Amino acid sequence: MTAANSDPAEPLCVVFIPALVALLARAEALKGDALTEQEVLVIRDAAHCMTLPASALAVLEESRGYADIDAGDCWAEWQAVREQIMAEDGDSGAA
Repeated sequence: MTAANSDPAEPLCVVFIPALVALLARAEALKGDALTEQEVLVIRDAAHCMTLPASALAVLEESRGYADIDAGDCWAEWQAVREQIMAEDGDSGAA
Protein backbone atom coordinates (compact mmCIF):
# COMPACT_ATOMS: atom_id res chain seq x y z
CA MET A 1 0.00 0.00 0.00
CA THR A 2 1.32 3.44 -0.86
CA ALA A 3 0.52 6.73 0.77
CA ALA A 4 -1.47 7.70 -2.32
CA ASN A 5 -3.81 4.73 -1.76
CA SER A 6 -4.28 5.19 1.98
CA ASP A 7 -7.50 6.45 3.50
CA PRO A 8 -6.79 9.63 5.52
CA ALA A 9 -9.37 8.46 8.09
CA GLU A 10 -7.62 5.12 8.59
CA PRO A 11 -6.02 4.88 12.04
CA LEU A 12 -2.24 4.92 12.29
CA CYS A 13 -0.32 2.29 14.25
CA VAL A 14 3.14 2.51 15.80
CA VAL A 15 5.43 -0.12 14.27
CA PHE A 16 8.87 -1.01 15.62
CA ILE A 17 11.58 -1.57 13.03
CA PRO A 18 12.82 -4.22 13.64
CA ALA A 19 9.94 -5.75 15.59
CA LEU A 20 10.10 -5.12 19.34
CA VAL A 21 9.78 -8.83 20.04
CA ALA A 22 12.83 -9.49 17.83
CA LEU A 23 14.82 -6.79 19.63
CA LEU A 24 13.95 -8.26 23.02
CA ALA A 25 14.73 -11.83 21.95
CA ARG A 26 18.12 -10.73 20.60
CA ALA A 27 18.93 -8.73 23.74
CA GLU A 28 18.05 -11.69 25.93
CA ALA A 29 20.15 -14.05 23.81
CA LEU A 30 23.12 -11.69 24.07
CA LYS A 31 22.63 -11.31 27.83
CA GLY A 32 22.33 -15.06 28.30
CA ASP A 33 19.65 -14.58 30.94
CA ALA A 34 16.11 -13.25 31.26
CA LEU A 35 15.66 -9.53 30.77
CA THR A 36 14.40 -7.50 33.69
CA GLU A 37 11.35 -5.27 33.35
CA GLN A 38 13.62 -2.22 33.41
CA GLU A 39 15.77 -3.65 30.58
CA VAL A 40 12.67 -4.34 28.49
CA LEU A 41 11.45 -0.77 28.98
CA VAL A 42 14.84 0.72 28.11
CA ILE A 43 14.99 -1.35 24.90
CA ARG A 44 11.45 -0.31 23.99
CA ASP A 45 12.17 3.35 24.65
CA ALA A 46 15.37 3.32 22.56
CA ALA A 47 13.91 1.35 19.63
CA HIS A 48 13.18 2.90 16.25
CA CYS A 49 9.58 3.07 15.21
CA MET A 50 7.32 4.56 12.58
CA THR A 51 3.62 4.86 11.96
CA LEU A 52 1.70 2.93 9.35
CA PRO A 53 -1.96 2.79 8.41
CA ALA A 54 -3.67 -0.17 10.11
CA SER A 55 -4.15 -1.93 6.76
CA ALA A 56 -0.42 -1.67 5.96
CA LEU A 57 0.38 -3.06 9.41
CA ALA A 58 -1.80 -6.08 8.65
CA VAL A 59 0.14 -6.67 5.43
CA LEU A 60 3.46 -6.31 7.29
CA GLU A 61 2.40 -8.79 9.99
CA GLU A 62 1.24 -11.25 7.34
CA SER A 63 4.58 -11.08 5.54
CA ARG A 64 6.49 -11.27 8.82
CA GLY A 65 4.46 -14.24 10.00
CA TYR A 66 3.67 -12.82 13.43
CA ALA A 67 2.27 -9.79 15.19
CA ASP A 68 4.60 -7.70 17.33
CA ILE A 69 3.96 -7.13 21.02
CA ASP A 70 2.13 -4.01 22.19
CA ALA A 71 4.52 -1.30 23.39
CA GLY A 72 2.05 -0.14 26.03
CA ASP A 73 2.00 -3.54 27.71
CA CYS A 74 5.38 -4.80 26.53
CA TRP A 75 6.52 -6.32 29.84
CA ALA A 76 3.48 -8.59 30.24
CA GLU A 77 3.36 -9.44 26.54
CA TRP A 78 7.11 -10.14 26.45
CA GLN A 79 6.68 -12.59 29.35
CA ALA A 80 4.00 -14.51 27.43
CA VAL A 81 5.93 -14.51 24.14
CA ARG A 82 9.14 -15.45 25.93
CA GLU A 83 7.47 -18.55 27.37
CA GLN A 84 6.26 -19.49 23.87
CA ILE A 85 9.74 -19.03 22.41
CA MET A 86 11.31 -21.14 25.16
CA ALA A 87 8.70 -23.89 24.65
CA GLU A 88 9.31 -23.89 20.87
CA ASP A 89 13.10 -24.01 21.38
CA GLY A 90 12.66 -26.92 23.75
CA ASP A 91 10.50 -28.77 21.20
CA SER A 92 12.99 -28.25 18.36
CA GLY A 93 15.36 -30.82 19.80
CA ALA A 94 12.69 -33.48 20.14
CA ALA A 95 12.32 -34.17 16.41
